[in-house]
Amino acid sequence: MSESDVNQDNVSNESAETEANAVDETEATDLETRLAEAQARAEENWDQALRVKAEMENMRRRAERDVENAHKYALERFTQELLPVIDSLEMGTHAAMAEGATLEKLQEGTELTLKMLLSVIDKFGIQAVHPEGEPFDPELHQAMSMLESPEHAPNTVMNVMQKGYLLNERLIRPAMVVVSKASTKSEDDA
Repeated sequence: MSESDVNQDNVSNESAETEANAVDETEATDLETRLAEAQARAEENWDQALRVKAEMENMRRRAERDVENAHKYALERFTQELLPVIDSLEMGTHAAMAEGATLEKLQEGTELTLKMLLSVIDKFGIQAVHPEGEPFDPELHQAMSMLESPEHAPNTVMNVMQKGYLLNERLIRPAMVVVSKASTKSEDDA
């Protein structure tokens, strides 16, 4: 191989190295740019994640506070509605002790106070269960005794000893009732 061939090979190698270096530098610059962009996106996503986490924590605290207040003040409206009933009972007690108090006035005041109380409990979804004459329902009634009755069909509520109550269709206290039963006398005994 001649010296000119060797020189030509050296020049070729140098130009190939220069080109390779240029390509490597371009790739490195491109990689650095992409890395910087990826880091910026990662920081942005991290910031968003921290904000979402903080917002979730705030929402959790707010919900806890709302539930706590709901428990604490759930009866506030009910209490405000009951206060006039209490006032009426107190006035009735004072009126009963006053001179000239009559049984009729006391009875009238008691009836009005009872109407007020029934109105309050009705506002809050409390209904009385007074099932006289209705079929016995073990879901709503508690049988205190059973009596034979020719006037009532078997398992009919004949008498209500104590009313029951429902709160928004849920039983609070069953009605205590007397229930009719079939006669034990057979027709053959007659």
